[in-house]
Amino acid sequence: MYDTRKVVIVGAGHVGSHVALALIQSGEADDIVLIDIDKDKAVGQAFDLDDAVTGAACGRDTVIRAGGYEELNDADILVTAFGRSRKPGETRLDMFDDSIRMADEVVSRLKTVDFKGIMINISNPADIICEYIRRAMKWEASRCFCTGTSLETYRLIRVIGNLTGYARRSIQGFCLGEHGNSGFIAWSTVRINGRPFTDVIKSKPELADTDLDELQTRVKRAGDIEVDFKGCTEFGIANAALMLIRAVFHDQKLIWPCSTVLTGQYGEKDVVAGVPCVLGKNGIEEIIEVPLLPEEAEKFHASCEIIRSFLDRAESL
Repeated sequence: MYDTRKVVIVGAGHVGSHVALALIQSGEADDIVLIDIDKDKAVGQAFDLDDAVTGAACGRDTVIRAGGYEELNDADILVTAFGRSRKPGETRLDMFDDSIRMADEVVSRLKTVDFKGIMINISNPADIICEYIRRAMKWEASRCFCTGTSLETYRLIRVIGNLTGYARRSIQGFCLGEHGNSGFIAWSTVRINGRPFTDVIKSKPELADTDLDELQTRVKRAGDIEVDFKGCTEFGIANAALMLIRAVFHDQKLIWPCSTVLTGQYGEKDVVAGVPCVLGKNGIEEIIEVPLLPEEAEKFHASCEIIRSFLDRAESL
Protein backbone atom coordinates (compact mmCIF):
# COMPACT_ATOMS: atom_id res chain seq x y z
CA MET A 1 0.00 0.00 0.00
CA TYR A 2 2.89 2.34 0.87
CA ASP A 3 6.05 1.71 -1.13
CA THR A 4 8.60 3.27 1.18
CA ARG A 5 6.77 3.88 4.47
CA LYS A 6 8.80 7.00 5.07
CA VAL A 7 8.30 8.91 8.33
CA VAL A 8 9.81 12.30 9.08
CA ILE A 9 9.90 13.35 12.73
CA VAL A 10 10.33 17.02 13.62
CA GLY A 11 11.78 17.13 17.11
CA ALA A 12 14.46 14.68 18.21
CA GLY A 13 13.92 14.97 21.97
CA HIS A 14 12.36 12.51 24.40
CA VAL A 15 9.15 11.99 22.45
CA GLY A 16 10.44 12.16 18.88
CA SER A 17 13.30 9.76 19.56
CA HIS A 18 10.97 7.26 21.24
CA VAL A 19 8.56 7.42 18.31
CA ALA A 20 11.51 6.54 16.09
CA LEU A 21 12.53 3.70 18.41
CA ALA A 22 8.98 2.31 18.46
CA LEU A 23 8.92 2.37 14.65
CA ILE A 24 12.27 0.58 14.50
CA GLN A 25 11.34 -2.10 17.01
CA SER A 26 7.99 -2.77 15.35
CA GLY A 27 9.34 -2.73 11.80
CA GLU A 28 6.57 -0.32 10.80
CA ALA A 29 8.78 2.12 8.88
CA ASP A 30 11.40 1.60 6.20
CA ASP A 31 12.85 5.10 6.25
CA ILE A 32 12.94 7.49 9.24
CA VAL A 33 14.32 11.03 9.19
CA LEU A 34 14.92 13.14 12.30
CA ILE A 35 14.80 16.94 12.08
CA ASP A 36 15.73 19.18 14.98
CA ILE A 37 16.72 22.80 15.40
CA ASP A 38 19.75 21.34 17.21
CA LYS A 39 21.22 19.54 14.21
CA ASP A 40 23.95 17.84 16.22
CA LYS A 41 21.33 16.34 18.52
CA ALA A 42 19.42 14.94 15.54
CA VAL A 43 22.62 13.41 14.17
CA GLY A 44 23.52 11.90 17.56
CA GLN A 45 20.05 10.48 18.08
CA ALA A 46 20.05 9.00 14.59
CA PHE A 47 23.36 7.22 15.16
CA ASP A 48 22.20 5.91 18.53
CA LEU A 49 18.91 4.71 17.06
CA ASP A 50 20.75 3.13 14.13
CA ASP A 51 22.50 0.92 16.68
CA ALA A 52 19.03 -0.20 17.79
CA VAL A 53 18.21 -1.22 14.21
CA THR A 54 20.82 -3.99 14.46
CA GLY A 55 19.21 -5.43 17.56
CA ALA A 56 15.57 -4.96 16.54
CA ALA A 57 13.56 -8.17 16.83
CA CYS A 58 11.69 -7.40 13.61
CA GLY A 59 14.75 -8.26 11.54
CA ARG A 60 14.18 -5.31 9.22
CA ASP A 61 17.03 -2.95 8.34
CA THR A 62 15.20 0.32 8.83
CA VAL A 63 17.10 3.34 7.51
CA ILE A 64 17.31 6.16 10.06
CA ARG A 65 19.21 9.42 9.68
CA ALA A 66 19.15 13.13 10.42
CA GLY A 67 17.99 15.37 7.60
CA GLY A 68 16.23 18.55 6.52
CA TYR A 69 12.71 19.57 5.61
CA GLU A 70 13.30 18.66 1.95
CA GLU A 71 12.89 15.04 3.07
CA LEU A 72 9.17 15.76 3.36
CA ASN A 73 8.79 16.00 -0.41
CA ASP A 74 8.41 12.23 -0.66
CA ALA A 75 7.44 11.37 2.94
CA ASP A 76 4.29 9.48 3.83
CA ILE A 77 3.92 10.69 7.42
CA LEU A 78 5.12 13.75 9.31
CA VAL A 79 5.24 13.52 13.10
CA THR A 80 5.56 16.88 14.84
CA ALA A 81 7.14 16.36 18.25
CA PHE A 82 8.95 19.66 18.77
CA GLY A 83 8.80 21.73 21.94
CA ARG A 84 10.12 21.85 25.45
CA SER A 85 9.13 19.47 28.21
CA ARG A 86 6.27 20.42 30.52
CA LYS A 87 7.53 21.70 33.87
CA PRO A 88 6.19 20.44 37.21
CA GLY A 89 3.02 22.36 38.07
CA GLU A 90 2.40 23.47 34.47
CA THR A 91 -0.61 22.55 32.38
CA ARG A 92 -0.20 21.89 28.68
CA LEU A 93 -1.89 25.23 27.99
CA ASP A 94 0.86 26.97 29.96
CA MET A 95 3.19 25.96 27.11
CA PHE A 96 1.09 27.86 24.56
CA ASP A 97 3.30 30.91 23.92
CA ASP A 98 6.54 28.95 23.59
CA SER A 99 4.91 26.32 21.40
CA ILE A 100 3.32 28.87 19.04
CA ARG A 101 6.72 30.50 18.48
CA MET A 102 8.19 27.11 17.63
CA ALA A 103 5.21 26.25 15.43
CA ASP A 104 5.74 29.45 13.43
CA GLU A 105 9.31 28.36 12.73
CA VAL A 106 8.13 24.90 11.64
CA VAL A 107 5.43 26.39 9.41
CA SER A 108 7.99 28.65 7.71
CA ARG A 109 10.00 25.53 6.83
CA LEU A 110 6.96 23.50 5.78
CA LYS A 111 6.06 26.20 3.27
CA THR A 112 9.34 25.55 1.43
CA VAL A 113 8.47 21.92 0.63
CA ASP A 114 5.67 19.99 -1.05
CA PHE A 115 4.47 17.56 1.60
CA LYS A 116 1.47 15.53 0.47
CA GLY A 117 1.30 12.99 3.29
CA ILE A 118 -0.36 12.80 6.68
CA MET A 119 0.67 14.85 9.70
CA ILE A 120 0.30 13.50 13.23
CA ASN A 121 0.99 16.09 15.91
CA ILE A 122 2.23 15.41 19.44
CA SER A 123 3.60 18.87 20.35
CA ASN A 124 1.73 20.44 23.27
CA PRO A 125 -0.79 21.95 23.66
CA ALA A 126 -1.49 19.24 21.11
CA ASP A 127 -5.00 20.08 19.89
CA ILE A 128 -4.16 23.74 19.38
CA ILE A 129 -0.73 23.32 17.78
CA CYS A 130 -2.09 20.73 15.34
CA GLU A 131 -4.92 22.95 14.16
CA TYR A 132 -2.71 26.05 14.13
CA ILE A 133 -0.30 24.34 11.73
CA ARG A 134 -3.12 22.88 9.63
CA ARG A 135 -4.76 26.26 9.16
CA ALA A 136 -1.44 27.94 8.35
CA MET A 137 -0.69 25.27 5.74
CA LYS A 138 -4.32 25.08 4.48
CA TRP A 139 -4.18 21.29 4.65
CA GLU A 140 -7.27 19.08 4.55
CA ALA A 141 -8.50 18.14 8.02
CA SER A 142 -8.42 14.43 7.20
CA ARG A 143 -4.65 14.44 6.77
CA CYS A 144 -3.74 16.56 9.79
CA PHE A 145 -4.66 15.37 13.27
CA CYS A 146 -3.12 14.82 16.68
CA THR A 147 -2.88 12.03 19.21
CA GLY A 148 -5.56 13.86 21.18
CA THR A 149 -6.92 11.91 24.11
CA SER A 150 -5.01 8.73 23.17
CA LEU A 151 -2.81 8.92 26.25
CA GLU A 152 -5.74 9.67 28.56
CA THR A 153 -7.55 6.66 27.09
CA TYR A 154 -4.50 4.46 27.71
CA ARG A 155 -4.47 5.66 31.31
CA LEU A 156 -8.21 5.07 31.68
CA ILE A 157 -7.78 1.46 30.56
CA ARG A 158 -4.80 1.00 32.90
CA VAL A 159 -6.66 2.42 35.90
CA ILE A 160 -9.73 0.22 35.32
CA GLY A 161 -7.58 -2.84 34.66
CA ASN A 162 -5.70 -2.32 37.92
CA LEU A 163 -8.94 -1.74 39.81
CA THR A 164 -10.86 -4.75 38.48
CA GLY A 165 -8.08 -7.20 37.70
CA TYR A 166 -9.43 -7.74 34.19
CA ALA A 167 -7.08 -7.81 31.20
CA ARG A 168 -6.60 -4.37 29.69
CA ARG A 169 -7.43 -5.71 26.24
CA SER A 170 -10.90 -6.59 27.57
CA ILE A 171 -11.65 -2.96 28.45
CA GLN A 172 -13.14 -0.47 25.99
CA GLY A 173 -13.92 3.20 26.38
CA PHE A 174 -12.83 6.73 25.51
CA CYS A 175 -11.62 9.95 27.00
CA LEU A 176 -12.92 12.93 25.02
CA GLY A 177 -12.20 16.63 24.54
CA GLU A 178 -8.90 18.40 25.13
CA HIS A 179 -5.59 16.63 25.61
CA GLY A 180 -5.33 18.47 28.88
CA ASN A 181 -7.16 19.36 32.05
CA SER A 182 -10.60 19.80 30.48
CA GLY A 183 -10.55 16.37 28.85
CA PHE A 184 -12.76 13.78 30.57
CA ILE A 185 -13.77 10.15 30.73
CA ALA A 186 -17.05 9.45 28.95
CA TRP A 187 -18.20 6.81 31.42
CA SER A 188 -21.17 5.89 29.25
CA THR A 189 -18.70 4.51 26.66
CA VAL A 190 -16.69 2.38 29.12
CA ARG A 191 -17.31 -1.35 28.79
CA ILE A 192 -15.66 -4.53 29.97
CA ASN A 193 -16.19 -6.81 26.99
CA GLY A 194 -19.54 -5.22 26.25
CA ARG A 195 -20.79 -4.90 29.82
CA PRO A 196 -21.11 -1.30 31.09
CA PHE A 197 -18.44 -0.54 33.65
CA THR A 198 -21.01 1.03 35.97
CA ASP A 199 -22.91 -2.29 35.98
CA VAL A 200 -19.73 -4.22 36.74
CA ILE A 201 -18.92 -2.19 39.84
CA LYS A 202 -22.50 -2.51 41.09
CA SER A 203 -22.35 -6.29 40.76
CA LYS A 204 -19.11 -6.76 42.69
CA PRO A 205 -19.18 -6.07 46.45
CA GLU A 206 -15.44 -5.36 46.48
CA LEU A 207 -16.01 -2.54 43.96
CA ALA A 208 -19.18 -1.11 45.52
CA ASP A 209 -17.36 1.90 46.94
CA THR A 210 -15.78 2.86 43.62
CA ASP A 211 -15.81 6.64 43.15
CA LEU A 212 -15.90 7.63 39.47
CA ASP A 213 -14.69 11.14 40.24
CA GLU A 214 -11.68 9.70 42.06
CA LEU A 215 -10.88 7.47 39.06
CA GLN A 216 -11.12 10.53 36.79
CA THR A 217 -8.64 12.31 39.04
CA ARG A 218 -6.26 9.35 38.83
CA VAL A 219 -6.38 9.48 35.04
CA LYS A 220 -5.81 13.25 34.97
CA ARG A 221 -3.02 13.13 37.53
CA ALA A 222 -1.10 10.35 35.77
CA GLY A 223 0.69 12.71 33.39
CA ASP A 224 1.39 15.21 36.17
CA ILE A 225 3.02 12.48 38.27
CA GLU A 226 5.24 11.46 35.36
CA VAL A 227 6.34 15.06 34.79
CA ASP A 228 6.84 15.73 38.51
CA PHE A 229 8.86 12.56 39.08
CA LYS A 230 10.92 12.25 35.86
CA GLY A 231 10.49 15.52 33.99
CA CYS A 232 8.61 14.30 30.92
CA THR A 233 6.34 11.69 29.40
CA GLU A 234 7.68 9.69 26.46
CA PHE A 235 7.01 5.94 26.31
CA GLY A 236 3.20 5.89 26.31
CA ILE A 237 2.77 8.69 23.78
CA ALA A 238 5.38 7.14 21.49
CA ASN A 239 3.41 3.92 21.39
CA ALA A 240 0.19 5.87 20.79
CA ALA A 241 1.86 7.49 17.78
CA LEU A 242 3.03 4.07 16.58
CA MET A 243 -0.53 2.76 16.82
CA LEU A 244 -1.85 5.61 14.66
CA ILE A 245 0.96 5.28 12.12
CA ARG A 246 0.34 1.55 11.87
CA ALA A 247 -3.39 2.18 11.31
CA VAL A 248 -2.54 4.47 8.39
CA PHE A 249 0.11 2.26 6.80
CA HIS A 250 -2.09 -0.85 6.99
CA ASP A 251 -5.43 0.87 6.30
CA GLN A 252 -6.76 -0.72 9.49
CA LYS A 253 -9.97 1.34 9.83
CA LEU A 254 -9.05 1.60 13.52
CA ILE A 255 -11.57 3.37 15.74
CA TRP A 256 -9.66 5.45 18.26
CA PRO A 257 -9.95 8.93 19.82
CA CYS A 258 -7.88 11.49 17.91
CA SER A 259 -8.15 15.26 17.85
CA THR A 260 -9.64 16.41 14.57
CA VAL A 261 -11.74 19.21 13.11
CA LEU A 262 -15.43 19.02 13.97
CA THR A 263 -17.94 20.17 11.38
CA GLY A 264 -21.16 19.77 13.35
CA GLN A 265 -20.48 16.46 15.09
CA TYR A 266 -21.37 16.50 18.78
CA GLY A 267 -22.93 19.92 18.18
CA GLU A 268 -19.55 21.59 17.58
CA LYS A 269 -17.86 23.09 14.54
CA ASP A 270 -14.77 25.12 13.66
CA VAL A 271 -12.91 23.58 16.56
CA VAL A 272 -10.77 20.49 17.18
CA ALA A 273 -11.22 17.98 20.00
CA GLY A 274 -10.52 14.37 20.83
CA VAL A 275 -13.35 12.16 19.53
CA PRO A 276 -13.54 8.58 18.23
CA CYS A 277 -12.37 8.49 14.62
CA VAL A 278 -11.86 5.88 11.92
CA LEU A 279 -8.19 5.80 10.89
CA GLY A 280 -7.05 4.37 7.58
CA LYS A 281 -4.77 5.01 4.63
CA ASN A 282 -6.34 8.45 4.07
CA GLY A 283 -5.93 9.55 7.69
CA ILE A 284 -9.17 10.50 9.46
CA GLU A 285 -11.80 8.78 7.33
CA GLU A 286 -14.83 9.20 9.58
CA ILE A 287 -15.81 10.73 12.91
CA ILE A 288 -17.86 8.38 15.07
CA GLU A 289 -20.61 10.06 17.08
CA VAL A 290 -21.27 8.07 20.23
CA PRO A 291 -24.30 9.02 22.35
CA LEU A 292 -23.27 11.04 25.39
CA LEU A 293 -25.11 11.58 28.63
CA PRO A 294 -26.25 15.20 29.17
CA GLU A 295 -23.51 15.83 31.75
CA GLU A 296 -20.91 14.37 29.35
CA ALA A 297 -22.12 16.58 26.52
CA GLU A 298 -21.84 19.58 28.83
CA LYS A 299 -18.24 18.70 29.68
CA PHE A 300 -17.45 18.22 26.01
CA HIS A 301 -18.80 21.65 25.04
CA ALA A 302 -16.87 23.25 27.90
CA SER A 303 -13.67 21.57 26.74
CA CYS A 304 -14.28 22.72 23.16
CA GLU A 305 -14.75 26.29 24.38
CA ILE A 306 -11.34 26.22 26.05
CA ILE A 307 -9.70 24.90 22.90
CA ARG A 308 -11.57 27.44 20.76
CA SER A 309 -10.45 30.33 22.96
CA PHE A 310 -6.79 29.37 22.55
CA LEU A 311 -7.19 28.87 18.81
CA ASP A 312 -8.65 32.40 18.61
CA ARG A 313 -5.72 33.66 20.64
CA ALA A 314 -3.25 31.91 18.34
CA GLU A 315 -4.90 33.39 15.27
CA SER A 316 -4.65 36.90 16.76
CA LEU A 317 -0.90 36.74 17.37
